[in-house]
Amino acid sequence: MPKTLDIRDLELNALLEITQAINNNLSESDLYRIYKFTLLADLKVQRLALFVYDNDWECKVHFGTVRNWAESSLDSNYRKLTDITSIQENNEYGEFEQAIPVTHKSKLLAVVMVGQVSAQSDSTFLRALTNIIIVAIENKKLARKQLQQEAYRRELEIAKKVQNFLFPKQLPHNHRLKIEAVYLPHQDVGGDYYDYLSIDNDRFLVCVADVSGKGVPAALLMSNFQASLRTLVRKTYDAQEIVTELNHIITESGNGENFITFFLGIYSFSEKSFEYINCGHNPLYIVTDDGVQELNNGTTILGMFDPLPFLETNTINNLDHFFFFGYTDGLTETFNFQDDQFGEDRLLSFLEKGMPEDINMFHKDIFKSLDDFRGGTPYRDDITMLSCLVKNQ
Repeated sequence: MPKTLDIRDLELNALLEITQAINNNLSESDLYRIYKFTLLADLKVQRLALFVYDNDWECKVHFGTVRNWAESSLDSNYRKLTDITSIQENNEYGEFEQAIPVTHKSKLLAVVMVGQVSAQSDSTFLRALTNIIIVAIENKKLARKQLQQEAYRRELEIAKKVQNFLFPKQLPHNHRLKIEAVYLPHQDVGGDYYDYLSIDNDRFLVCVADVSGKGVPAALLMSNFQASLRTLVRKTYDAQEIVTELNHIITESGNGENFITFFLGIYSFSEKSFEYINCGHNPLYIVTDDGVQELNNGTTILGMFDPLPFLETNTINNLDHFFFFGYTDGLTETFNFQDDQFGEDRLLSFLEKGMPEDINMFHKDIFKSLDDFRGGTPYRDDITMLSCLVKNQ
């Protein structure tokens, strides 16, 4: 009877030490350390390896072993263990006597390989003690994940508010100039950007951009880009000067890791000219009574080289009645179940019909065709469309 009491006292002491460590909110590494010394001191376990599932099966605690189990993953034969199992000597784990599964709600969380257990140690109690500490660590991971998710949610809310300020609140819609835009982010926030700026009574600027990457970082980089663009336009309407300075800003702030494709177009009502620079963006289009013209030329992607290796401004003259269509590559790179792209040819089929009278309906028709094409396949990227109808007559 006294011997039984001694065993129970040791088990109670081990349980109290583990519980106190958990209540003190110690780190995972500290909990594993206390677990190790509790087993050595109170339960007299002489040989042990604790394998825990943490993205992969890793050995978190081992002592008294010939092999360094810290560098080993758990063999697949033990990853579905349900009962305490004896280990044969010729087994890979032959230096142990038992494999003890540790579960929570039928999920296998850990496997304890144990050997040279003293008579006073009990496998059932060892399993229960391990379960307590592993579940505590799992709860710490869950709490940490919830905090990270909450932090990300707050970051996302901030980024969404920032991004809402990127786009113009009002777009012109009169007899001389009509502009419509659509933005469909792939995630809650994205890296696409469009803008319309009235430079003076004679000129206006339209632009479309797409930053490398997705989500919050892309949205924040694009907000910096938009602020820089608007500041520059207040100082100059020289397209080359604007692009050169934007490239310098992106190269400095992006550290050579973030790039932006960008299209800038400036129309003058008095000169009836459209000046543009395409900075590595997909081809945008001008539609007139004479047909469709691609707007390809300009320079390379911004943020890659400083100074830019080449830069040319292109001007289309004698434009009094025309339709400009800008977009990002999420539109043409939408896939269907056969992994085919929507592509530029399908888009051109809309533009080749001529200038639309209702550009809002024009956008709706494209989206309907896009949805019919993808057939339920999720979008893989942000999609932006910017249309501009000018009647300067």
